[in-house]
Amino acid sequence: MANLKEIRNRISSVGSTMQITSAMKMVSAAKLKKAQDAITAMRPYSETLTTLLQNLSATLDSDSGSKFSVQREVKNVLVVAITSNRGLAGAFNSNVVKECKKSIAENYAGKNVHFVTLGKKGNDILKKTEKVIENNNAIFDDLTFDNNAAIAQRLMDLYAEAHYDKIVIIYNKFKNAATQLVMHEQFLPIVAAEKKQEDKATSADFIFEPSKEEIVEELIPKSLKTQLFKALRDSVASEHGARMTAMHKATDNAKELKGNLTLEYNKARQAAITNEILEIVGGAEALAG
Repeated sequence: MANLKEIRNRISSVGSTMQITSAMKMVSAAKLKKAQDAITAMRPYSETLTTLLQNLSATLDSDSGSKFSVQREVKNVLVVAITSNRGLAGAFNSNVVKECKKSIAENYAGKNVHFVTLGKKGNDILKKTEKVIENNNAIFDDLTFDNNAAIAQRLMDLYAEAHYDKIVIIYNKFKNAATQLVMHEQFLPIVAAEKKQEDKATSADFIFEPSKEEIVEELIPKSLKTQLFKALRDSVASEHGARMTAMHKATDNAKELKGNLTLEYNKARQAAITNEILEIVGGAEALAG
């Protein structure tokens, strides 16, 4: 009977876990809708602004370019790793960490690489082996453009003051609830779009007011802040999608395990009842004899 009690306890434990994972799945599904709408609405604006800035930068002379487009020999690299503050989201956080370590080994071997982590989970892992100079977990508690702008401005200042020669962002890009793509994007310096022959021929048809240089200088900070904000929005939507998928799988696994345990319990109970009947029959025959 002790075995039966143990199985009953396991069934009860699995049932409780299944209720928790099912509730977490529904919460993530509700949050995903809002986060998905936000990134879907923002992405076209961000991409168009970035493309416009790159095209304008390509038409500028090297001497009149922005301080954010200056190309220097890459010796010091800053990696902005965007993860989440909470776990139970499958491989959401570990994929970003793996990409960070892969980039160091393949792209920045021999360079002086530092990290800025946005999210508790990534910071907890990376700080054990890498040089993390800053960490910001509170950004996800109140994800607004103003709070994001402060972080982006800090990154721009580090590059403008030549503390780093290259700044990249590694994060999860939202594709759908079941798929998140790990992105490795260059934040600074700004890469100008390649000049095409037809672009050179038609560049004189545009009149810039104020000057082209002033427009670029005005657009660059806004574009960079928007780029980081888009990455954060993408990461939030990806987190909810990954957690919803992970909790859905966990609920299905718990349901299957509960079914197997119930079958095992019924078999053990039937065996115990059969043994008791045999003992009663055996006792009765002994008395009769």
